Formats: sequence, structure tokens, C-alpha cells
Amino acid sequence: MRQIILDTETTGLEAERGHRIIEIGAIELVHRRATGRKFHKYLNPGREIDEGAKAVHGISNADLADAPRFAQVAAELIEFITGAELVIHNASFDVGFLEAELQQLPESASLPRKIAGLCAVLDTLALAREMHPGQRNNLDALCKRYGID
Repeated sequence: MRQIILDTETTGLEAERGHRIIEIGAIELVHRRATGRKFHKYLNPGREIDEGAKAVHGISNADLADAPRFAQVAAELIEFITGAELVIHNASFDVGFLEAELQQLPESASLPRKIAGLCAVLDTLALAREMHPGQRNNLDALCKRYGID
């Protein structure tokens, strides 16, 4: 079983309002063991980062001035995740942003526009809500609950 643990950072909370991905981090597991393969990219969003987002991730536009655009790394990302199960906390957020970025690629890119056809997605937030109904299930709360530093 091949899994990819994936997370993104963004310029804001709403892809439909033009917010963009500024960082993608992913590590590969095979049979739940890290293989050493990873995908990590900072991305130039071509727009300002909201102050609220900056307060969460600490990444500024100046940090990204020389970073590639999503279109420049899209093929490499697609190759990395295809056929795996993506494991994402609050998957609808990250998948929504990934698909918004894929939708903006030029037709000449001839890359998929949806994640669904590439790989399965496991949402750890949904799992946490099933296991701990009525409790806080963000990553900080889960780390505290399970004694993870």
C-alpha cells in the first residue's frame, strides 16, 4: 500500500476567491513506512498573502519571490501522487486548492484537472471526528490528545 501524507499552505482560506497554494509538502509511505521519497515546494502565488494566513504559517511574499509557480511543478506533483492514497487532515481544503490550481493550468499542459482520477483520499479530520465526536480535532488538539510533540 502506497500512501502520501500531504499538506499545503495557502495565501488565504478560499480558492474560489483567488487564493493560491504557496507550499506543498508530501512524504511517501509504503506499507506505512517512510521510504525517504518526498515532494516539497514553495510556490510563488502571484498575489499577496493575507495577514491572517501569514500569522498561521509565517511565510511572506518576499520569501517566495524566487519560487516557481504551480504550473512549473504540476507535472512533478502529479507523477508523485498518482496511484497513491493521499492522507490529508481536512482533505476538502487541500484537495480543493490543488484542483483550483490544476484548473488554472493552460490547456497545453494536458494534465488532469481533478485529484479523484489520480488517487484515493483519506481525510484524517473525518476519522478524528468519528473517533472523538464533539471534541476538538484540529492537529494541535490531536497531538496533545495522543502525546505527540
